[in-house]
Amino acid sequence: MDSAACVSHERVRASADLRYPFEPPKADGSLVEVAPGVMWARMPMPMTLDHINVYLLRDGNGWAVVDTGLGIPSTHALWEKIFGELLQGQPMTRLICTHCHYDHAGAAHWIQKRFGVPLLMTFGEYMMMRGVMGPPPDPLPAAHLEFYQRAGVDEALMDRMFTAMRKDPFMPKAPEDYQRIRAGQVLHIGERRWRVVLGEGHSPEHACLYDEEGKLLLAGDQLLPRITSNVMVSPMEPEGNPLQDWMASMQRLAALDEGTLVLPSHQGVFYGVRERAHEVIAHHEAQYRIIESYLERVSCASALEIMKAQFPKLRGAVDHLMALGETIAHLNLLMYAGTLRRERRTGKIDSYALA
Repeated sequence: MDSAACVSHERVRASADLRYPFEPPKADGSLVEVAPGVMWARMPMPMTLDHINVYLLRDGNGWAVVDTGLGIPSTHALWEKIFGELLQGQPMTRLICTHCHYDHAGAAHWIQKRFGVPLLMTFGEYMMMRGVMGPPPDPLPAAHLEFYQRAGVDEALMDRMFTAMRKDPFMPKAPEDYQRIRAGQVLHIGERRWRVVLGEGHSPEHACLYDEEGKLLLAGDQLLPRITSNVMVSPMEPEGNPLQDWMASMQRLAALDEGTLVLPSHQGVFYGVRERAHEVIAHHEAQYRIIESYLERVSCASALEIMKAQFPKLRGAVDHLMALGETIAHLNLLMYAGTLRRERRTGKIDSYALA
């Protein structure tokens, strides 16, 4: 149901004083060394967010890979180029996927088969990829229909959103097996020790990797320099509070060493982990104020009406789906905090008001 979450990011310009020490590699298989034994590459994506960063970590006589790019022929060709030409036949030793979204794990099945390497993921991410990632069912389950109807979505918008989702051309084949990694586990990769730092909210058990001695953070989608990842409530867990988990994840990242070099999944490699984590927290706090101010003016409103106040410039049907899920994430957090109340009426649209 939430397959497009992998590529839907809210545009939030950074005002924090971040530093970018490296020019990005071209999305053609080029490699940039960002630390001894740590290489940065980019895979192209034919969408608005037109690239994903992937990383190669020196691992004995070969290289461990972090994230894959989309599971499409152009991505496969670049991995062949990197390992067949640029690295002169040095082997891939293992594949680590930060989370289940298909720009990060879409080529995992192909890489496992082609290079004969194990796949490392958290349990939640692997099971999400195996069990849920894919086109929405047609017709939608009754509980999912009710979820969107309660939010104020009419039949026309519902049709546009899910027609767009079902046309998504990038759904990958799921890997058949994996090795589980857990929060706090230390992965010995070459001469570096990478501790698994769990991120939540954007996906269930997103694995960041932190080299404390080298002050390097493989951040995945948990911390991006100029945009912030989608955090949404879906009909699979309608009363969930993923934004609370996301904010707690930001606090964990804000506690890392201020000299940490952040290696994100999109945009540039940067210094400023604490500044950016605090900025993302402040952004969501500003979203709370938008909701509260809107409800002060109109007294009560549906989730869809509040979404339009939060996100006045949406480009298409999938953006509407992502924005609505994120709006409900804000509403759920504020309800659990006692700031909002929700009126539920059988067969009717839910109404939100200040408590």
